[in-house]
Amino acid sequence: MDDVVIGIDASTTAVKAIAFTRDGEELFQAREPYPLSNPKPGHFEQDAEHWWTALLGALKQVTEAVGAARVAAICIAHQRETFTLVDSAGKPLIPAILWLDERARPQVIRLSAELGREAIRDWSGKPPDPTPALYAIAWLAEHQPQVLHQAAALVDVHGFFVQRLTGRLVTSTASADPLGLLDIEKGTWHTRLVAAAGLEMEQLPELVAPGAICGGLSATAAQLTGLKAGTPVVAGAGDGQAMGLGMGVYGEGKSYLSLGSGVVSGCYCGKVKTSDAFRTLVSPTGSGFMLETVLRSGMQLVDWIVRTTGSPSAAALENAALDVAAGSDGLLIMPYWAGVMSPYWDGAARGAIVGLSLDHRPEHLFRAVLEGIAFEQAVATEAMEAQAGGKPVAMIAAGGGTNCALLMQIMASVLDRSLSVSPVNEAAALGAAMLAASAVGWFASPETAAKTMAAQPSRQVDPVKALVPTYRARKEIYRDLYHATRDIHARLDEVG
Repeated sequence: MDDVVIGIDASTTAVKAIAFTRDGEELFQAREPYPLSNPKPGHFEQDAEHWWTALLGALKQVTEAVGAARVAAICIAHQRETFTLVDSAGKPLIPAILWLDERARPQVIRLSAELGREAIRDWSGKPPDPTPALYAIAWLAEHQPQVLHQAAALVDVHGFFVQRLTGRLVTSTASADPLGLLDIEKGTWHTRLVAAAGLEMEQLPELVAPGAICGGLSATAAQLTGLKAGTPVVAGAGDGQAMGLGMGVYGEGKSYLSLGSGVVSGCYCGKVKTSDAFRTLVSPTGSGFMLETVLRSGMQLVDWIVRTTGSPSAAALENAALDVAAGSDGLLIMPYWAGVMSPYWDGAARGAIVGLSLDHRPEHLFRAVLEGIAFEQAVATEAMEAQAGGKPVAMIAAGGGTNCALLMQIMASVLDRSLSVSPVNEAAALGAAMLAASAVGWFASPETAAKTMAAQPSRQVDPVKALVPTYRARKEIYRDLYHATRDIHARLDEVG
């Protein structure tokens, strides 16, 4: 027995628990959703008890399907930057504040001025931006100081689950890192950043490396899930890093491209490097670092275009856009519908549609959106790879966007490189399963686990050589679009 590991992905919308064999085959998947609250503009919250209920339900379904005796270990990947405060019994004191939350923009400005923008970036690996929890915690220190001082601990999703499952207040460095409180080089809590947030060091969980065993499943948790008491709970990673591992990106020579609601790309780097061009994150293997770029508006922008134009479906628009020439007849779109992270870190930035004429139709907008996403990715990738030491030999793509043939053709042509397409739909959960498999001795290391458990690419998309020069010229025009509109968007933000 003990021939199955469970990878958990606690995303923004649901917990997914998936049983994998040692060759990476998915045996059974359970999904339990939970609600998202938006009580005020810019405020995004969840009840951490909903996470717990969903985790128990998903684990129970998987256990019933495969049998508790077969489960060798479980490991957790999760939505990053999200956190809550708990009392000494592990009960949440506030609604969890999500990575989507933007209430702390004033705290970004204040802490950047007090500590130095570059200092924060170089200490934490994260350029100042509302996404890391550091600033939302500082917001709590200003607006709800009593609850912050009363809290026994601040926990990320991983830490919350591990405490409930094992009784230990512990989290992974690859899970805690996105909070923005970690010394990226040392892998320890950074005293200056912790103090700036308004926390005490005693309020933070113990840190362990990803792939370490955090503890055994308690008798209570075992009864609630159906798993065996003592089942190892393995330290995981944030969903972005775990996703890269699940796609087989664990060392130099490969990069990943996730085409989901947002677009996330990353590559491995053996040494600490920080820049405004990317975020630096602890590698999910515990060795080295991941350099990551993020475009908040990816396939959700495609959905927006479909809704806004009243088109019957994305497939219908894509089919119509096949007859539109590269360049969308002079249309250029900057896809900052939800602001911009790398490389400008400007929450006031917004999308721009340039070059509209009476001749343009919905299919032109659709193709221009795909081209804008690709131009943005190309600019981000070039900057990231320049710091990482060169162009990886392979870029592996995954996510819902890979099902859009036109997007993949445009992306390959704009990037001027072939894209391998991963067949894995749940790469974050698979990455967590790889860490679990390594921790229980199935493999010598997470890297070795990835070599065996990662699925081979299902297909390859090559650039259309005839389109490369056209897109290269338009990409250079695209580079100037943010700078041309930045002050306008800042002024609009000021007047509300």
